[in-house]
Amino acid sequence: MKDAIKRAIFVAIGVSLQILLGMFINIYLMEHIFVVNIFYIFISFLLILSLIKDSKNYSYTLPWIIIVLLFPIFGTLMYIVLGNNIAKSKTLKSIVEHEKTSKKYLIQDEQIAEKFENNGRLKYISNFAGFPVTTDNEVKYYPLGELAFEAMKESLREAKKFIFFEYFIVCPGKMWGEIFDILKQKAHEGLDVRVMYDDMGCISTLKSDYPKRLASYGIKCISFNRLNPISGLIMNHRDHRKILIIDGKVAFSGGINIADEYINLVNHYGLWKDNAFKIEGNAVWNFTVMFLTMWNSSLPKDEDVDYTKFKYSFPNRKIQNGFTVPYGETPLDKEVTGEDIYLNIINQATKYVYIFTPYLIIDTDMINSLILAAKRGVDVRLVIPGIPDKKIVYTLSESYVTPLVKGGVKVYKYTPGFVHSKVFVADDQVATVGTINLDYRSLYLHFECGCYFENCDVVATIKEDLVNSIEQSHQVTKEEAEPSLIKAIWQAILRLIAPLM
Repeated sequence: MKDAIKRAIFVAIGVSLQILLGMFINIYLMEHIFVVNIFYIFISFLLILSLIKDSKNYSYTLPWIIIVLLFPIFGTLMYIVLGNNIAKSKTLKSIVEHEKTSKKYLIQDEQIAEKFENNGRLKYISNFAGFPVTTDNEVKYYPLGELAFEAMKESLREAKKFIFFEYFIVCPGKMWGEIFDILKQKAHEGLDVRVMYDDMGCISTLKSDYPKRLASYGIKCISFNRLNPISGLIMNHRDHRKILIIDGKVAFSGGINIADEYINLVNHYGLWKDNAFKIEGNAVWNFTVMFLTMWNSSLPKDEDVDYTKFKYSFPNRKIQNGFTVPYGETPLDKEVTGEDIYLNIINQATKYVYIFTPYLIIDTDMINSLILAAKRGVDVRLVIPGIPDKKIVYTLSESYVTPLVKGGVKVYKYTPGFVHSKVFVADDQVATVGTINLDYRSLYLHFECGCYFENCDVVATIKEDLVNSIEQSHQVTKEEAEPSLIKAIWQAILRLIAPLM
């Protein structure tokens, strides 16, 4: 804990120094007040033009524009330090280059493409998001983290060649302890064991030298995007993915991180409602390429020249189980893959759309799509936490509940505790499960992942999980959704800084 506090203070001091430096320069130049004002007006004007030109979504960009307009000096400096880091980050530049290279490994099977030539949702993921649609997969869905944990351990014990492990949070305890024991044993047996965790996500759980500790057991380890207060500070772009790959044959993903609260051994917020899924089949390759791309991007020199050596050759089997498409979200390209997949599901639904999300900080496109679906007769239901983990963020989330409920969307608060699942399911036909929250960070700032299912057996299981959870939840009425005047003002202020939350 002391190490975490020291690192947090170190980063905070570094950021503060960068901002203060700019302010001191401004004070020094104040004797030339006219020139300084013209300078800041010019810089602010260029920054706002750049924000408008390069915006993926104006609901996210608008708060930055307002901050810069209201506080030209502070707003401009804050954006330079926090808002636009690609140009000054070696890590992000490396990821951009490796993502370009990785496309040669993500090739759509033409025979499968013929099967979905009239399916717009699948064509988008394959042609524009760049993730091949696959068939012949076996998928298992786990509605609670503790159920997934047992399956993960079982598969890890069966590993023969390699284990790839990428999670946002790793926290010492029973969950990580038991997984760690297996990883040490497998590394001792000669397997290629790699662990990647996010440095910001683990700032309070792991010491800064933790990769060295794992290396002493033969486990390769990378702390992704290590916090650096001087150069390459990209706290707004974190690796929020959750991926476990075993021998290229089996993959796990979903909402759970590696900490005891995710398997309900620690209960700070009631029952922790989370999930995961297991895939065995051709779809595992998408996850493998995602992992290798992030792994090699974080090294001074590529460890893997040819990714195909990690591709498992499945026997010629035919499993009539629909389409499965693991996909990734990156803040470094022009596609907003996660949100677009969500919007396609909502906009094409005809009967129902059920949604799990822990946070609800959404743009006008998402709000309008949800309300429009409800107005055209679709049964739209959102399940959010009944017990919040972050009260300020929860207050902000409630501000979006008001227009949704007024627009005919049914919003439920999960009575037993906190919902951490990120799930969409619609019309008994399609579903997506992954790491992407309905908030600005997941949709626009983080590296994320998910898996899209269409006409798969698992869709029914996912729907059952939503229905069971809705039965345990309290539906928010229009009267409950209406905030008091003071709360409404506070929510409006929070919306102004929503991109930073």
